[in-house]
Amino acid sequence: MSLQTLKDLLEVSLTPSPTVIILGLVFCVVAPILLHFLYSTATPYTTLPSVLLLGPPGAGKTALTTLFERGPNQPPNGPVAKTHTSQVPSSIELSVNSDDPSTSYKTNLDSEGATAKKFLLVDTPGHPKLRAQSLVHLNSAEPTIKSSLVSDGGAKSKIKAVVFMVDAAALADGDALPSAAEYLYDVLLTLQKRFHSRNGSRAPASMPVLVAANKLDLFTALPAALVKSNLEAELGRIRAARSKGLLDSGVGQDEVAAGEEGDWLGGDGSEKFSFAQMMEFDVDIDVIGGSVIGDGPGAEKWWKWIGERV
Repeated sequence: MSLQTLKDLLEVSLTPSPTVIILGLVFCVVAPILLHFLYSTATPYTTLPSVLLLGPPGAGKTALTTLFERGPNQPPNGPVAKTHTSQVPSSIELSVNSDDPSTSYKTNLDSEGATAKKFLLVDTPGHPKLRAQSLVHLNSAEPTIKSSLVSDGGAKSKIKAVVFMVDAAALADGDALPSAAEYLYDVLLTLQKRFHSRNGSRAPASMPVLVAANKLDLFTALPAALVKSNLEAELGRIRAARSKGLLDSGVGQDEVAAGEEGDWLGGDGSEKFSFAQMMEFDVDIDVIGGSVIGDGPGAEKWWKWIGERV
C-alpha cells in the first residue's frame, strides 16, 4: 500500500460523513458491551463460603455470633452483649488466618500481616416451627444457601460446614436432651438423604458437623464426652421409635433396616447408634466443649475447627 493510499484513507476517515459517524457510534456502543460480556463469562462471580449455625433455642448461637463478630474489638472485661431469640436467619462476615487456622478470633489479622480467608457465619432460628427453613438448605448434593439470606444479590453461598450448638448444662434436664436430639436427628438425617441424592457415581462433598457443647463454664454442665454419649443414646432411642412407627404402618423390618423409607439414621442397622456410623455418608461429626461467656474453656477450639474447614 502506497503512502498516497494511506493519506487518502486518513482523509476519508477524518472527513465528516454519515458513514463515519454511524461507524463511530456503533463502535463506541458495541465495544464496551462486548468486552463486558466476554469478561463476565470468563470470570464467574463467586460468593464467600458459609458455615451454618444450628441448634435449639437458648443454646447460645446468637451469643457466639456476636462473640466472633467482635473479634479483636472484644472488651476485656466488658458486659456480655444481650441477645434475643432469632426469628429469621442472619449472617456476619468473618476472616480466619489461611496459613494458621488456630489463630485466635481475637487477633487483628491486618495488623499481623496475615493472609485472611473470609467466610459467612449464618445464624439460624432454633424454634421448632422455624427449623424447616434451615434444613431445606442441606438436602441437596451440594448444599447452598441463597445469598438473599446472607448478602445482597441472587448468587448462592456454598455451605462448607455445620455447627450444631447445644446447652451442655441444660442437657442434664429430662426435657432438654430429647428436644435437642430430635433436632439433631433431623439435621443428620437430612445430610444422610443428601448422600443418596447424588447424580451418577460421584459422591457429594463431605459435610463436617461440629456439635458445640456450650456453657461448660457452669458447674452443672456435662463434659463433652458425656454430651456425646447422651446424644448418641437419645438418637438411638429416637431411631428405634421412628422405625417402630414404620413397622406399625406395615413397612417390613428389612426395609426399615435398609433405610429404604429414608427415616433410619445410620447405615449398619445396629441397635446402638454412634456418630461414627455417619461416616458412611461422608458426615464427619466432632463433639467439642466450650463456652461463649464466663471463665470456661472459651470458644477458641470451635474457631479452630471452623477455620480448618472453610
